[in-house]
Amino acid sequence: MTRLFHISDIHFGLEDRRALDWVAQCIAREKPDAVSITGDLTMRARHREFTAACQWIMALDVPVTVEVGNHDLPYFNLIERFIDPYRRFRAIEKLLERELTLPGIAIVPLKTTARAQWRMNWSKGVVGAVSLRQTLAAIDALPAGVRAVVACHHPLVEAGTRGKALTRGGERALAELAARNVQAVLSGHVHDPFDLIHPTPNGPVRMIGAGTLSQRVRSTPPSFNELTLVDGEINVRVRNLESVSTRDMQIDDVPENALPPRTEGEPVAPVAAVPAIDPPVH
Repeated sequence: MTRLFHISDIHFGLEDRRALDWVAQCIAREKPDAVSITGDLTMRARHREFTAACQWIMALDVPVTVEVGNHDLPYFNLIERFIDPYRRFRAIEKLLERELTLPGIAIVPLKTTARAQWRMNWSKGVVGAVSLRQTLAAIDALPAGVRAVVACHHPLVEAGTRGKALTRGGERALAELAARNVQAVLSGHVHDPFDLIHPTPNGPVRMIGAGTLSQRVRSTPPSFNELTLVDGEINVRVRNLESVSTRDMQIDDVPENALPPRTEGEPVAPVAAVPAIDPPVH
């Protein structure tokens, strides 16, 4: 059995300290084979937020791979955003978009963030041709018998009909991943966990999303995913501080943003503990 902890959207600067302490204790006690963090380590990419995030991550005594989220790109310093957007990751550079090979599976990174886009909302995802080509080459180079689990920040597609191009190039990327028999695509961004199957012209792809460990909850408590690989199958257990069952933590649609639901019909988990207002960001 291979066990992976899938964590996302920690948002240091607006982190849930109780949740982080709990997760760190789980990792120290249970020693998973690896931890995959699918982006948004910080809230506004401030130096102090990165320092806190890096200290927390480096204290985890297990193999870790970290993806970049849209909140991790410089928010106030546009010159740095365009010239050296990942400079603040230097403390954990060796963990950044790191491919990990575990018994039976390999975690392969796929970048979905961009310094700028030809649309107003730069928080949404994009899969560029170069990023996709690098990911596909890494998958093609895997040893025989090792299947890929792709890790990125943004869900590659919305699962329902209400989305508005959350990730540009996502449909094409999923089709390419399906052609290579990728076992699952891990992501974050929407702050509620999910476990969905999405059809593509080359077959179905499993999309697994982790919740948040921040105060920016949508409809469910802070949580992370425990993934176990047994006999070639991935089992997902959503773990949270409130002991809510896995199915009641998972949404059945992927919304287009990571804000708490504000309009009727937005996808929420059955827990439906939507905060009255978003926590303030200073």
